Amino acid sequence: MKKYLKSFWNWLKDLTTLDENAAELYGEAKSRVKEVKKEFKDVKKAAKNVVNQSKDVVGAVKGNKKRGRKPNYKTKTNNSKRKKK
Repeated sequence: MKKYLKSFWNWLKDLTTLDENAAELYGEAKSRVKEVKKEFKDVKKAAKNVVNQSKDVVGAVKGNKKRGRKPNYKTKTNNSKRKKK
């Protein structure tokens, strides 16, 4: 009888570690999936940037001017020469 109780206890103990290992692996897999999703977002953003840059290259080959900010043609006024009242 003692032998059966001991083997049952060892079997039960082995099941507990299996469950603990499964919980650990699930937690690890969940965190890795979260990190992979973040990396995919970064890759998507970088791919969009590459597409935009390639459009600029094609435009340059065609002879178009460089795209970017519009130049500021407003003239600056010098208020320091203004007469004070």
